[in-house]
Amino acid sequence: MHSKKHISSAHNPLIKKALLLKDKSRERKKTGLFLLEGMRELQIANRAQYEILTIFYCDTILKDAQNNTLLQSFSADKLISVSTEVYKKIAHRDSTEGVLAIAKSKEHELSSFKFNGPNPLVLIAEAPEKPGNIGALLRTADAANLDAVFIANPKTDLYNPNIIRSSVGCVFSRNVKVGSSKEIIAFLKKDGFQLYCASLSASKPYTTVDFNGPTAIVVGTENSGLSEEWLNNSTQNIIIPMEGEIDSMNVSVSAAILIFEAKRQRSLKA
Repeated sequence: MHSKKHISSAHNPLIKKALLLKDKSRERKKTGLFLLEGMRELQIANRAQYEILTIFYCDTILKDAQNNTLLQSFSADKLISVSTEVYKKIAHRDSTEGVLAIAKSKEHELSSFKFNGPNPLVLIAEAPEKPGNIGALLRTADAANLDAVFIANPKTDLYNPNIIRSSVGCVFSRNVKVGSSKEIIAFLKKDGFQLYCASLSASKPYTTVDFNGPTAIVVGTENSGLSEEWLNNSTQNIIIPMEGEIDSMNVSVSAAILIFEAKRQRSLKA
């Protein structure tokens, strides 16, 4: 692997910029840039037509010939080799592949979004806080090939390194839109969506409702559930019956159960 540049000092301005993008949400929002890490994540972001501005790689860590082939598909002026010490400084993971990149974020506003086909199935997460849960929800959405994921009243930005890591790059591959609960409810109701809200109150077992037709499955946080705004606009509250001592599961597990029941019902109508 050959590049025009090599950086061996953590005091280099570009390395300082990468560190800010890794650690500071404010910097990511201000610049419209973010730092991604990992070969798979880079591949998915590139396939999803994210603009990759700079790629840092460390020869002592990057040893796989296939990985070298991917990097060589980028123009040489985007590639910068870095020392092991510099790489470890800007890397987020303990185990790593020797590749990081600065990329340009995309717009995630509702105003420009349109569904590609009829009868969409979408997931809505209200006010999720834990990046790991958001990443797991995005992986589930990718596995089910959902038409979109909506984050209502987001508590963290989508390009948080922990979201990128836990989603294994699915944050790049899915249609992810953000907005207030009010905006998302109005957007979906305009298109005649059924809103099925996961809630303990006034609920029916999830297997008894009809997920055919334009459908949104809505989940809240494990601590406080969904807000009254969603419950007041719900087509029907749904519940996963519990047979043990607890009355809830991890939000990503619950969402997966509901989503794949919807997929099952739809496959019977196909």
